[in-house]
Amino acid sequence: MDTDKTDTQEIPSISTEESSSLGDIKINHAVVANIVRLSALENTGVYAVAGSFVDGIAEIFSKKEASQSGVRVTESEMANYLIEIRLVLNYGVELAKCAYDVQVSVKDRVEAMTGKMVERVDVVIEGVKSKDDHPSVKKTSSLPVEE
Repeated sequence: MDTDKTDTQEIPSISTEESSSLGDIKINHAVVANIVRLSALENTGVYAVAGSFVDGIAEIFSKKEASQSGVRVTESEMANYLIEIRLVLNYGVELAKCAYDVQVSVKDRVEAMTGKMVERVDVVIEGVKSKDDHPSVKKTSSLPVEE
């Protein structure tokens, strides 16, 4: 049975700087950066969102939160988001495929949650971590432990 549903209801979206009779709605770039970070971490193969050395120094001397490091959100001339995210990936994953999956995931999630278009998602792969680097994996020693 082939049923074509054309009666979909369109849900109005909220732009980052929309005015209504009730007032303005604005979404801080730090909120968008958190959405980007969480969306990236949901992808298989992503070990962590990495902050650069400059982000680490800026965090010490400013009020910049650690949750923002590794993610930069700006806006284009057309008021679309331009996003850069720095990642550490798991060893053994296909780097280009994982980065592309993050781009798609981040773009879809940010657009769905903010109602604003994402023009670019640049992914910078900062490093690769092996399974032994994961804190959840216990390293066993071959040396006997004396009691």
